[in-house]
Order: sequence, then structure tokens, then C-alpha cells
Amino acid sequence: MKDKLFNLFQTTGELSFESILFNILVSAVLGLFIFVSYMITHKGTIYSKKFNVSLVVMTVLTGTVMTVIGNNIALSLGMVGALSIVRFRTAIKDSRDTIYIFWTVIAGICCGVGDYLVAAVGSVVTFLVLLIFGLIKSDNRMLVIIRGSRSRQSGIQAHMFATFKRKAILRVRNTDEDTVEFIYEITANQLRRVEEQSGSLTDAIYNLGGIEYVNIVMQNDEVSN
Repeated sequence: MKDKLFNLFQTTGELSFESILFNILVSAVLGLFIFVSYMITHKGTIYSKKFNVSLVVMTVLTGTVMTVIGNNIALSLGMVGALSIVRFRTAIKDSRDTIYIFWTVIAGICCGVGDYLVAAVGSVVTFLVLLIFGLIKSDNRMLVIIRGSRSRQSGIQAHMFATFKRKAILRVRNTDEDTVEFIYEITANQLRRVEEQSGSLTDAIYNLGGIEYVNIVMQNDEVSN
């Protein structure tokens, strides 16, 4: 039994039923491991169950393709030509999704050629890296949108500078004959500190007079506004 398992773990160009089955089963197991990793590191509206399931299927299919190709150079070139006609149109919502796509392809390739140890160690290390860095939360960006009378333009700018100093970044300034609109970018922590010290930011801006509206919009990796 040990000798048989040892032979299965060797990289050969032979396509026996046992080696084919073992390659595909190991691909499926690693695909499930990637599935769990994606589910843990992606939370909220950015998580896509369909995309996660597709990662498992992609791992199995890649392992199957590499098992067929083996050491046949002519077949590998033909397979590349056949797969080159595939065009992907699915939008990637998170840059980490690209990492998971490459992970599934690499894991499938390793399993397809019989390098199970490389696939296992690489998958474990990748999972740990994604898990560790997935715990690091970025400070959400806030957009403060202010529209008011054009005569209040200097007053609005002076108030934002006095409140946030140079930390409030002016992204947009739109004007017409009567009105002006500012879009400032700040962080959630900056807004929280200001409101803890001075009260509501929107109330303070409205107190300037001549303000039509003040909108505060959150931007993060999950929703783009």
C-alpha cells in the first residue's frame, strides 16, 4: 500500500486510471481549501458564493487539463491555442479575487503534473498570508459633498481648512453663476475625531449660511460611491 501511494506521488508522464483519479481528487481537495480561505477572508457585500464555487471548479479543471497534457509538448501547444479563444467578461470586484484565480490555476497545475507537496505547501502558506493580511483593516474614506451659494465659497474653504487642516483633500470644485460645490476626501477616523471634539460636522457647515446641502458618503473596498 505504501509503495503504491509512493508511486502515485511521483511525477510521471503515464496516464493510468489511478494517477488520473488521484490528480483530480487532490485538485478538488485543494479547491475546497481555497473555497474555505476565500469565505473566511471575504466578508460583507463583496463576498460572492458563485465566484467561490467557481474557484473550486477551476482548480479541478486545471488539474484535469494538466493531467491530459502531461509531458506532451505538441498537446500542450494545442491546448494553449484552444484555450486562448476564451474571453472573460466578469468584472473583478476586489483585487484579491485575482490572487485567488491565480491560486486555483497554480494549484491545479501542480496537481496535474503530480507535484502534490508543492501544491500543498504553497496553498498553506498562501492561506496564512491572506488570513493575516485580511485582518488588517484599512481606514474607510469619506467624501464630504457641500453645495451652497457661490458667495460662501471662501467661507466653506476656510471652515474645512480650520477643521481638518491639510488632511481634508479637495477633490472636486464645481461652480456655476450662483452656486459652488465642493467634494472633500477625509477618513472615517478624522471625521470621528472632529465630531467628538466639536460636534456634528454637518451642523457646523449649515451654520455658515447659504448652504443647500451637505452629503457625507463612505467609500471602501466593498462599495464604490
